[in-house]
Amino acid sequence: MNIKNVNNLCSIEKKNVAISSVIAAFFITAAKITVGVLTGSLGIISEALHSALDFIAAIITYIAVHFADQPADYSHHYGHGKIESLSALIETVLLVITCAWIIYEAINRLVTGNFHLEVTFWSYAVVILSIIVDFSRSRALLKVAKKHNSQALEADALHFSTDIWSSLVVLLGLICAQIGWHKADSIAALAVAIIVIGISYKLGKKAVDTLLDKAPNELIPIIKKILKEFPEVSSYHSLKVRQSGADTFIEISIHFSPNLHINKAHNITENIESRICSHVERCHIHIHQEPEDANHN
Repeated sequence: MNIKNVNNLCSIEKKNVAISSVIAAFFITAAKITVGVLTGSLGIISEALHSALDFIAAIITYIAVHFADQPADYSHHYGHGKIESLSALIETVLLVITCAWIIYEAINRLVTGNFHLEVTFWSYAVVILSIIVDFSRSRALLKVAKKHNSQALEADALHFSTDIWSSLVVLLGLICAQIGWHKADSIAALAVAIIVIGISYKLGKKAVDTLLDKAPNELIPIIKKILKEFPEVSSYHSLKVRQSGADTFIEISIHFSPNLHINKAHNITENIESRICSHVERCHIHIHQEPEDANHN
């Protein structure tokens, strides 16, 4: 199977898991909004808004994975992979906005004592159903994200996994409210916001690092170790690594003895590229060859 077919299969798998998340997020959001409004539970309403943003984020993710795997063109020499990081950053902003509203409303209810909450069978049902759906979706998304090194799908998986913890907190709040401690619902909503803010920070930092071309530190030692396997390489410099979506771009200058035949130097360079590509999926390598006595910094 050639590279083009492999990339097509990769794109199809990513799109399938992304669209299934859009569908799941839509139905969970609708269910939470309905039950939250009927029961007056701020915990469930905050979860509904969280899920609504997950729905929007899932749509953004689908759009991102649709365009991210498009090949490089005249205007985008390094492909379109960074749209995944951009979508992850947008998701982070949406989550932070939601958290701000949840914190405001929860504190307002705690200060004023204005609690309107009715715990019913449907309150428990929608939260438990949400936990089950979120667990299955987060596992499916994370599996495909790791398989294809997709930051957009990883962000979506984090959204759904965050929902699991926040739903558990809301479930605890409902139990406490049913036994008469109505403040628990607002406290649960604050806990949801804190959980989401923590996840958002990690997600946003990773997206910004990629957009700013921060070097993936875990790859540098691997590349250096591979270079040491080739005694013909007397030295190297200007090692640069950047990521764009699922693709990794590597640049390096290596030095050979000036007496080494150009054909042999070329063969060694190809072997180095093959070794690095065996450890780094979807990598694009540019190696510049120089004679050892060349002036370099």
